[in-house]
Amino acid sequence: MNHRMDDRPEPTPKSQSDIALLGRLVKQARPYWGHISAILALRMFGVPLALLTPVPLAIAVDSVVGSDELPGFISPFVPDAWTDSNLGLLAFVAGFQLLIVLLTQLQELGSYALRAVAGQGLAKEFRSKLFAHLQRLSLRYHDTQGMAESVYRVQMDAPAIRDVAINSVIPTLGSAVTLVAMVFVIARIDWQLALVALAVSPALFGLARFYNTRMRPRYREARRIEGFSIRVVQEALTAFRVVKAFGREKGEQDRFEEQADLAVEKRVWLGWAEGVFGLLVNMTIALGTALVLYVGMRNVLNGQLTLGELLVVLAYITQLYEPLRTISRQTASLQSSLVSAERAFEVLDEIPDVLDGPNPRRLETAKGEVEFRNVSFSYGRGSDVLDDVSFKVRPGTRLGVSGRTGAGKTTIASLLPRFYDTDEGSVLIDGVDIRDYALADLRDQFAIVLQEPVLFSTTISENIAYGRPEAPAKDIEDAARSANVYEFIAGLPDGFETLVGERGMKLSGGERQRIALARAFLKDAPILILDEPTSSVDVETEAGIMETMERLMVGRTTFMIAHRLSTLEYCNARLEIEGGVVTSASGDVDVPALLAS
Repeated sequence: MNHRMDDRPEPTPKSQSDIALLGRLVKQARPYWGHISAILALRMFGVPLALLTPVPLAIAVDSVVGSDELPGFISPFVPDAWTDSNLGLLAFVAGFQLLIVLLTQLQELGSYALRAVAGQGLAKEFRSKLFAHLQRLSLRYHDTQGMAESVYRVQMDAPAIRDVAINSVIPTLGSAVTLVAMVFVIARIDWQLALVALAVSPALFGLARFYNTRMRPRYREARRIEGFSIRVVQEALTAFRVVKAFGREKGEQDRFEEQADLAVEKRVWLGWAEGVFGLLVNMTIALGTALVLYVGMRNVLNGQLTLGELLVVLAYITQLYEPLRTISRQTASLQSSLVSAERAFEVLDEIPDVLDGPNPRRLETAKGEVEFRNVSFSYGRGSDVLDDVSFKVRPGTRLGVSGRTGAGKTTIASLLPRFYDTDEGSVLIDGVDIRDYALADLRDQFAIVLQEPVLFSTTISENIAYGRPEAPAKDIEDAARSANVYEFIAGLPDGFETLVGERGMKLSGGERQRIALARAFLKDAPILILDEPTSSVDVETEAGIMETMERLMVGRTTFMIAHRLSTLEYCNARLEIEGGVVTSASGDVDVPALLAS
């Protein structure tokens, strides 16, 4: 089986311009504008320090070794006693050099601390926003996108805001200011050398432009392949029992390595392209330096420039080209970060398709009357999963829904709390279309127990109280007693504070299901959904769980989804679904189509 990512069609992304992406990132970074401004200010403080760095060398060459006077802006700060001897002047030069180094190090230390705080904060805030938005999106989005891709975007793409704001934009702005300052100072010393130094800048910016326009698609492709590699790992580990049962460890390893090899190939190519770009940039800068040295030495020989001034110019040239190198490199590496930002914003631009209406109705506690009125629904794969389904149950009805796999049973359960919205028709609770209710209020009316009980890697107490986090300990214990799981929990070394492990892996299937039932007891919702609640446990455990569920169903409108008809013996109404159509009904449920026939 061929799983190569290149064989899969690539959806066309919504490409955004660099300016648009930068604008959106700036807006996202608003809470940290103060930190960013402080970092930028410190960066600007580094500019005069950079200008002063070569000055001690120039004084040593021209005023200590030579006989030139001190530069005019320095002489007021040097005591006359020091200028009378070379030793005193050397002592000043050494002290001046140490002061520049100390101030530079303090400036870098402050910048480092601010970058750490702002960078980590920005990444955390952006991750949080992405995660919150992902949770607002409906199951339809997650069914098509996949968990691994969403995790990759939260974990790997979200830090793009830090990389852009802290590691790209600020260095680029600082470099631009440094560049202007260096050009000005060099021009004051020798305008010819300033022009010669700048002669290579168009070539550098041309290289950066050429690189940027061709690298964005490459970075996007690399991100896509890396995301697929993570998906392979996630699938294999989630289905670990199946992998082992079929002896497919080697197959899954090969599948992972195939995708990993593709990712390596892309990253190696990107690294090679970055290396070539860096080589061209450095060679262009070397050419500029050579030209400056040539023209500068000629001016020294002609008496237009002192040797100390030339040394200062060469030092400034290094600092002139460093900003140019930084700007060129940052515009290149910026593409990688902008691709990540683009992918993150693609998530934020997804509009949730299950939303509150403009003026949602509040719903405190539902009576529990449920009606499906001409409901049709599909998952976007062509044929309808439900086709014009209509039925009505009164409050307190225990409705058993049966049918073969794929008949549409679970879809009915998913439409009730608006995990999806119907394509046609409507679902009503207490005579009101559920789309008219506030979404939070609507979902507060349901307690759900699934085929595979979902537990979180927290304590037993927190898992039981998941639907009522504020519930007191007594209520949690009472819920456990109702679910016939109190004695088991109390016998554990840490009792209700026992950590259940990832997905409840430290507990048996029956224990997990009872804790899920305790969660439903504690929530005490008027409508109960039981989706194949006993299909994954043995017969003996099933009997005990069914007894518990019978107590749970008392006084509640219940939808019990099941393959086995024996599971539905506690229901007072039956509904059979085949091919998305109601084929039979019995008990306390009204089905207009069947009544009409």
